[in-house]
Amino acid sequence: MPASAFADLSLAENHGCTQCHRFTQEASEEPPKGPDLFYAGNKFQKNWLENFLQNPVVVRKAGYTSDPGFLKGTPTVAQPHPSLPEKEAREMTDFLMSLKLSDLPASPVEGEPLTKGEKVRIKILFERNFGCIACHEGVNLAGQPRGGISGPSLANAGNRLTADWVFHWLKTPEKFLPKSRMPLYDLDDETAVKLTQYLMTLKIGRQN
Repeated sequence: MPASAFADLSLAENHGCTQCHRFTQEASEEPPKGPDLFYAGNKFQKNWLENFLQNPVVVRKAGYTSDPGFLKGTPTVAQPHPSLPEKEAREMTDFLMSLKLSDLPASPVEGEPLTKGEKVRIKILFERNFGCIACHEGVNLAGQPRGGISGPSLANAGNRLTADWVFHWLKTPEKFLPKSRMPLYDLDDETAVKLTQYLMTLKIGRQN
């Protein structure tokens, strides 16, 4: 973590963020109630993050996996996330974007956008072959969310997440969360790239 990030941790402490999220890889005394943020700069798109902090939406409808009410379908952590005024949201966003894993290499996700035919084939791969919508919301043909809610919604992945992070999460989820519920698929780079490209096409509105 960059040295400047430690100096700005007071922002997170003042807003109570450290009560639910981890900002370092060090083990906490109690399981975190929200997702880890020590790699937020790798994971999130800045515009989405700044908008989310001002106008929160529910990304995990069943709650976070360590929440005592997760398996019961009754999350104990308040949803949606608390909101911040515009100035404080910008400051917090800048801080969170500075939190990155220094050893995360660039991904091979690049090149031409998916054709309509490729998108259809990968949608089938995503929904049927790997069964991702058993846990995650995707988007149906009408552009509406469909799928499971035990994992975070992916219906707006193209606005929320970065392609580099999605690729590395698909390949090595244990790098970010050693005890993740995410299945460990033996994906070759080409398949991981195609799935990433497909997920980046899933967008609802402009930012939310």
